[in-house]
Amino acid sequence: PKIKEFAAFLLEIMNYLGNMEEKLKYGVNIDLANDTKKHIAKELETDEKRVLNKVGAFSSLFDIRFPEYKNPVLVLKTEEPGSKQLLAMEHDRIESVCFDMINHLINDCIVMGATPLAIQDAIICGKLDSNIIKRCVKAMAQACRAQECVLTGGETSEQPGVINEGTYILTSSIVGIVDQEDIIDGSKIAIGDCVLAVESSGIHTNGYTLVRDILSRHKEIENETVGNQSFMDAVLEPHRCYYKAVKDLFPGKKIHGLAHITGGGIKENLNRILPDTMDAEIDLSKYNPLPVFKILKKYGNVEDEEMIRTFNLGVGMTVVTDPQYKEEIIWHFQEQGINCYEIGTIVSGNKKVNTINTLDWEKNT
Repeated sequence: PKIKEFAAFLLEIMNYLGNMEEKLKYGVNIDLANDTKKHIAKELETDEKRVLNKVGAFSSLFDIRFPEYKNPVLVLKTEEPGSKQLLAMEHDRIESVCFDMINHLINDCIVMGATPLAIQDAIICGKLDSNIIKRCVKAMAQACRAQECVLTGGETSEQPGVINEGTYILTSSIVGIVDQEDIIDGSKIAIGDCVLAVESSGIHTNGYTLVRDILSRHKEIENETVGNQSFMDAVLEPHRCYYKAVKDLFPGKKIHGLAHITGGGIKENLNRILPDTMDAEIDLSKYNPLPVFKILKKYGNVEDEEMIRTFNLGVGMTVVTDPQYKEEIIWHFQEQGINCYEIGTIVSGNKKVNTINTLDWEKNT
């Protein structure tokens, strides 16, 4: 028995010594993360006086005194750029998809009649590449400044074992503000109002699962050109932000409704702002499909109904207004360098978007 006890004792010592040799380390490089945060802090510097603290605090402080607003209402939204991230990383266009995300986010905010204030981001990855993180934050900060708001900070999370190395997941949230009496929510839409199309810059950030499927089946599509762009440049063209173009139209209550045309196309976005007793009748023959969509339809042999539901087809936003303001609004967007034209009208119904006629794929845009 004593020999067995001694043997067990020796075994415990050997196990202990073996465990001492195997000195485990945390799988996340904290020093690299800290160094990266120091660099991106410079990108978050701002002259915005509402930001009351600097990067490094546990949360961002933002002064919410708005004496110029009678009944201020906060507008909140969270967004991510979807599977377009995969193409952006594959073609080393990470900055492009950062602009996509911020611009998409701001568009979802401004359709309520709001002014964008501050944005928080999150970057989640399997293994932190300091250069990629710096590029992302710099691009997001630039995108915010371009639209007169501020990137106040966010979160960078390295999650080995949860996310594959080389994979980056981006997301962001916005806070906007609007006076309660100036909210644009579609409640003022009336029968007889007209629907105006505001041109997109391209595919924006929706439909990329189908785009990637077409690319995988038809590699030769990358040899196509879209105007003076390569096909991939057109596919990765950043999502257009409409804030600067639309903000001067907010006073005067000339806009009855705004819809950001994203996933689901016009049928599943314009309907979101329609009153319960009204429909929108959209004339597809008035559409001006952008060349990039014509190429995707050709190679993918995609039916029109699927194209309408998957893509914006050149209509990035719709404006619903009284016909008396139609020409003024069209002119205003054109002065901002954005094509705008009438595509439909509001009729009696039950909150649906109906289409008449067919898309003219031969039309020159």
